[in-house]
Amino acid sequence: MTSKATPAEHGFTAEERAAMKQRAAELRAEGKAGAKRADGLQAVLDAIEKMAPEDRVLAESVHSVVTAMAPDLLPKTWYGMPAYTNDDGKVIFCFKNAGKFKGRYSTIEFQDAARLDEGEIWPVSFALEHWSAAVEAKVTELVKAAVS
Repeated sequence: MTSKATPAEHGFTAEERAAMKQRAAELRAEGKAGAKRADGLQAVLDAIEKMAPEDRVLAESVHSVVTAMAPDLLPKTWYGMPAYTNDDGKVIFCFKNAGKFKGRYSTIEFQDAARLDEGEIWPVSFALEHWSAAVEAKVTELVKAAVS
């Protein structure tokens, strides 16, 4: 029987995990550039897999948004956290899970390469306690803005 769980409920399904691993293998087969991207993707998936269940659901949901909305971003780990870089290798943002530093909540933290500039002061870190349609819409908006 096929699992119908959504990331918001239980994280990636076994089928989704298998598809991502298959995609990593395809990227490796493309040569050096593809192998680098595949290794980064695998590192991100491995980092997410090690997280506590609550953090894992958030990280997987963020990863799904990035994959859908900004497929040109390159996944990698940065200080052991899932991160996404531009073509120049500069980190656009990372996902810092609550368990990593025993924090109260997980965060999405945008770096200098993100294009969120707005006036003289703007937020670059956003707390996530749980995933919802409203959170997904906000994360989607932020990711789109960061790469525009």
